[in-house]
Amino acid sequence: MLRPVIFGLACALALPAQLFFEETIPKTNPYTGAADVKRGQQLFLGQCGGCHGPQGEGGRGPSLQRPKLAKAPDDESLYKLIREGVPGTEMPGSWVLIAREVWQVAAFVRSLGRTAEETVSGDRARGADLYRTKGKCAQCHVIAGQGGGLGPELTEIGARRSARFLRAKLEQPEAQLPDGFVQVRVVAKDGRRLTGVRLNEDTFTVQMRDLNDRLHSFLKQDLKEFHKDWGRSPMPEYRTAFSATEMDDLVAYLASLRGGL
Repeated sequence: MLRPVIFGLACALALPAQLFFEETIPKTNPYTGAADVKRGQQLFLGQCGGCHGPQGEGGRGPSLQRPKLAKAPDDESLYKLIREGVPGTEMPGSWVLIAREVWQVAAFVRSLGRTAEETVSGDRARGADLYRTKGKCAQCHVIAGQGGGLGPELTEIGARRSARFLRAKLEQPEAQLPDGFVQVRVVAKDGRRLTGVRLNEDTFTVQMRDLNDRLHSFLKQDLKEFHKDWGRSPMPEYRTAFSATEMDDLVAYLASLRGGL
């Protein structure tokens, strides 16, 4: 009698997991009522607001106050995005939410597309000139295929970050660094001293990009010194380099970069 009982228990435990992974996702959101949107807002604040802002205005994560989301053009894709996250990015999945709650968050996110776009003061054209000249930003950042590779690409930065976040990053870049970002300093046995950004590291090797945008790979046994500067960034602070008007202009330019969206 024991074997059938064990077999039945195993089947009962396996069934919910099977149903979970073979989930059938509706093409349209079945939970879009006012109560669902309100509940979605509550869940969003707890699960998503820390990165995307309490009203989806953007922060560490992109602004969601747009009528069209590039990675989620329809309800089904938005559900999958919230449920599974975006592999290789800081966007995690929301596996703690049940299906109805995911849909309710999706309903709230869709409602944000009806919010007026962020108003940014400043002159974009002057900001673009400051980016290229006084700021020397193109030495480290790429826009539409042009620029250096030391820092993050900025082609769609206005769609991914709020103006408030961009201003804070320009004023104090080390206040909030991306997950996994590490500035490193090495001294090789041949005397070379390099500072840059870690690209990859394992037990025996490290790969980095130096401040001149050159790639290096070292065996750790060939290094006299290897330092990880946690919480440091090679990006300079611009709060004293730019006047208040210039900062407004530069933020306006960066906020306008939306990759054609």
